[in-house]
Amino acid sequence: MIKMVTKVGNSQGIIFDSALMELAHLKVGDELNVEVHDGGTLTLTPIRPCPPREEVTRVIQSTMKDYARTMKKLA
Repeated sequence: MIKMVTKVGNSQGIIFDSALMELAHLKVGDELNVEVHDGGTLTLTPIRPCPPREEVTRVIQSTMKDYARTMKKLA
């Protein structure tokens, strides 16, 4: 996909159309980490918040409970 750098006020920017936003699972207001590599290549990485430890623990316990028979067979 080719995008053009355009003038946005006193700055420059790249416009992401709705299809690109959907493909990248982005929404207005999301933060992106921008890395510049040798040769000028850019990498944009969405910054996603990590779920709280308690939520992760709860989901793991729920999964282990729901699939206890399968886990025993796999062990």
